[in-house]
Amino acid sequence: MDQDGFLFKTFVFLAAACLVVPLANRFRLGSVIGYLVAGILIGPFGFGLIGNTQAIMHFAEFGIVMMLFLIGLELDPTMLWKMRKAILGLGSLQILFTTFLFAIIGLALGYSWQVCVTCAMALSLSSTALGLQILQEKVLLNTPGGNAAFAVLLFQDIAVIPILIVMPLLTLKAAPPFTTTNAFWIDSLNNWEQALVTMIAITFVVFVGRYFSRYVFHFVAKTNIREVFTATSLALVVGITLLMQLVGISPALGAFIAGLVLANSEYKHTLETDIEPFKGLLLGLFFISIGMGMNFNFLIEHPYLLIGGLVIFIAGKMTILFALGKGFGLVLRQNALFTVTMSQGGEFAFVLFQYATGLKILNKSQASFLTMMVALSMAITPFLMILYEKFIFKKHVSSNIAYDTIRETDSTVIMAGYGRFGQIIGRFMSAQGLKLTILEKDPDQIEQIRRFGIKAYFGDASRLDLLRNAGIEKAKMLIIAIDDADKAIEIVNIVKQLFPHVQILARARNRRHAYNLYKAGVDYFKRETFDSALSMGQAAMRRMGKPAQELRYKAKKFKQHDEKTLKTSFAFFEKEPELISFSKQARHELERILQSDIEKKSS
Repeated sequence: MDQDGFLFKTFVFLAAACLVVPLANRFRLGSVIGYLVAGILIGPFGFGLIGNTQAIMHFAEFGIVMMLFLIGLELDPTMLWKMRKAILGLGSLQILFTTFLFAIIGLALGYSWQVCVTCAMALSLSSTALGLQILQEKVLLNTPGGNAAFAVLLFQDIAVIPILIVMPLLTLKAAPPFTTTNAFWIDSLNNWEQALVTMIAITFVVFVGRYFSRYVFHFVAKTNIREVFTATSLALVVGITLLMQLVGISPALGAFIAGLVLANSEYKHTLETDIEPFKGLLLGLFFISIGMGMNFNFLIEHPYLLIGGLVIFIAGKMTILFALGKGFGLVLRQNALFTVTMSQGGEFAFVLFQYATGLKILNKSQASFLTMMVALSMAITPFLMILYEKFIFKKHVSSNIAYDTIRETDSTVIMAGYGRFGQIIGRFMSAQGLKLTILEKDPDQIEQIRRFGIKAYFGDASRLDLLRNAGIEKAKMLIIAIDDADKAIEIVNIVKQLFPHVQILARARNRRHAYNLYKAGVDYFKRETFDSALSMGQAAMRRMGKPAQELRYKAKKFKQHDEKTLKTSFAFFEKEPELISFSKQARHELERILQSDIEKKSS
């Protein structure tokens, strides 16, 4: 088969992604790094399996168009308003200060102001794909540092649009604003005619998206054929891209506007679901093509120049990020997370460098240098995160941290953990006048609790000295509401051994944890999701037409049976064959009980 054939290229791309990306994820480096490495391996500086990088790049850039369409689609005005301080304040200041810093550095090195401003704007952006992936993998997205990073990444994604608009104004050949080199006919129009064409095209996209698309999607949805709806979704994005190219507008700008227009559509979530897999594949192709295009000859010939530029880039960006995070009230641990997550260059920088090369603002050598530097910064980020976890995160959550001094003598109840589970218990008991001594080891949670005027102590309930200071010797009850199953067992063992008079009520994560708590000797345990799940099951059956009274009766019987069989199973919980056999018998018994009881009630 011809090695330049479409099927061969498709196989090489898919095989490289399937082999390399799982390995990158296995070592917690992220899929973006995996795609870059796959591109390097199959590209001209690797095994040379594919040589025409530019042809693939043009196709892969459609993934960026889809990403911007989905970003526009996901922008919820309510969410934007709640995060307005972080998005508009932190996000805008980050881009302005970073752009200013890098532009000044470029001018000091003797480059023209057009080159400096162009490069600085592109380098001010961070990788949304890499940053969000790291935060999600580490379960840090909902922390203050993670929220700050998300807000800035969101602002950066929006800022790509004005950057694409501004860049043609910086070209030395005075390329018309809003236009690309793909629309030759528009170059013959004067500025007023070009502006009029641009307004007409954008108005058309808004009109179709706002008023016409809902009828098209409704008509297609009535067919109940999923693939037709998917084809319509893709046709919408492709059509917008072709229209934007036809009139000389950036396709990314048109896709973003279309996404914004459809953000309130009743078909929004279906559109997201249908387009997301294609966006992921095309973005993967985009990153692979970036890896293929990385000029390692430049690294070999100018190693000190590239490494020096990389150090200046990351150090400058981290300095500004850390200063802004501190100014916006992030504590050290969260500020370090925010800074590390945002320290690299972004995927849109690759697009902007290519765009600037087409506009003759950058030459190919400059674009190769900058592309290589951004790619290396993205590759370094996972290792920076490892350093953060080792030297900052663990240091601030270790047992050597300075916990609060506790001198409680009159509390009859001590609560360990005041998260989403413990708060409900604490509010219920406190509202009835019972005084609680609350111990919480998460510093961010403590800070949040104290903002609402709740007295709580920063401390680890597994430490005997803190338990004594909290008054465990005189307390009547200990409520363990932490989400760490192993730590909960450790606390139970300590208290049961040294303070047997204290009743222990514990939160169980699942049946296995409930069994371990039972073995440790707790007086009472509660599975954290059982009641809420059973309530939702009742609601689901009620909406299926079942009578409410019958469902309440069934739910009561189900709960009684489940709790009884759970405690019975503890006798052979470690013997899996017996446990499986017992579970099957219990399930059939439950069906017979519910059916016979309903028959009795109806007779």
